[in-house]
Amino acid sequence: MADGFAQATRKPALAVLHTAAGTGNGMGNIMTAFLNKTPLIIIAGQQTRQMLIGDPYLTDRDATMLPQPWVKWAYQPARAEDVPAALVRAIAIASMPPAGPVFLSIPLDDWVAEIDFAPVIRTVGQTIAPDPKRLSEFATRISKARRFALVLGQEVDKSLGWASAVALAELLGAPVYQAPLAERAVFPETHPLFRGSLPLAKGPLSTALTGYDLVLVVGAEVWRYYPYAAGPVSPPGLELLQITNDPHDAGSALVGDSLLSDSRLALEGLYSLLRNNSLSTEENQAKAAPGSAATAQSKPRKSTALMTASEAFTAIALLRAESDILVQETPSNVGDLLDAWPIIREESYFTSASGGLGWGGPAAVGIALAQHNRTTVLAIGDGSLHYSVQSVYTAVQHKLNLIILVPRNEEYAILKEFAVFENTPNCPALDLPGLNAKAIAEAYGCAAFRADNPADLHDAFKMARGLDGPALIEFQIDPKLEPLPV
Repeated sequence: MADGFAQATRKPALAVLHTAAGTGNGMGNIMTAFLNKTPLIIIAGQQTRQMLIGDPYLTDRDATMLPQPWVKWAYQPARAEDVPAALVRAIAIASMPPAGPVFLSIPLDDWVAEIDFAPVIRTVGQTIAPDPKRLSEFATRISKARRFALVLGQEVDKSLGWASAVALAELLGAPVYQAPLAERAVFPETHPLFRGSLPLAKGPLSTALTGYDLVLVVGAEVWRYYPYAAGPVSPPGLELLQITNDPHDAGSALVGDSLLSDSRLALEGLYSLLRNNSLSTEENQAKAAPGSAATAQSKPRKSTALMTASEAFTAIALLRAESDILVQETPSNVGDLLDAWPIIREESYFTSASGGLGWGGPAAVGIALAQHNRTTVLAIGDGSLHYSVQSVYTAVQHKLNLIILVPRNEEYAILKEFAVFENTPNCPALDLPGLNAKAIAEAYGCAAFRADNPADLHDAFKMARGLDGPALIEFQIDPKLEPLPV
């Protein structure tokens, strides 16, 4: 929840956990916050200092080691007097790029200790400007490219760089790809230069970039792979440039030359340098925008056939508002979701960078808390929901403007698809019969609907939008497995 709140407010957030047990319970989402590069200050309690020597109940025996390596800094103050300075340092480290969580272990008796001095409050910069010489070198190489493409990643959205990305792409007439598995939308997805997301595996990704002589990757790793499919990192004849604010991502890139910079500042700088050197080849001419068909359809009809995920999400997307925020934790049908619901506004799409389930529910609650004037829509699988189903209760207690969409396929579909990909079909323990998300939501006091066809789903979403508080909509979809998107 703190992760979503921090991302949606663009400010560090504070999360308080209960000693080692609470830290252990939160480890999956601590890892996700680290990979999301979210500025969090995580405070975990520790037993009273005078008792620590005997390892009493609830002691965190190695407090600073427990959250490693998924925090930027972990510290237990040596003295109670050091707690204020530790907090100031924690905020600074969490905020500086690349942002991320930090961890403080604070013994119980420190909270009542008195200090006779005022804490020193300080601030730090949060933006890295590009080296002018290296940026100029990048611009020169781009100006000489014959077939050039842009690949944009999550840092573009986090830096509020959409307008700068659009300006540069239009100046160069360059096709724009989204980096694989980006946890943010990176470019207006109905824009004629947008080509969709790159494949997730080495071989297919390399094939997708075949024919280009230069690719500029802004705000992403090179590359964030998922399944293994053999092939080269880059096709023959391709040169690659990378711009990122994360030294780790620059260092771990398997190919290409890197520049450390904030994405928006680098895009603006390249635009200024290339203003008189536009590229406009036949390859880079506009094409029809993906996802536009969904908005052109009329209200869906009733049907007795089992809905596909595509039909379900299309019925819902007809009622979307431009200001809506989409949070996604439905991995087996995310492609259908985003085809029906193209993202057209920055800071309007959130998912996790880790692939770990259990983040989406509380993150959506945090986002809805921060952006209460916008409707937050959480699309979450019927299995994923149960990793953090108590987030429904929190949404009810705060009367949040949150709609939870639960496509029900009664199985762990993404792992079944992965099993087929790995030639090991029919794995056991991946079926989830008997789940009833509607009943669980109602038990928490949340308005809940069940829809069996696109027309009823459309009507349920319309009713949910008019409520003063959260709602959950459960709908059965065809459980037919699709090939794993690679």
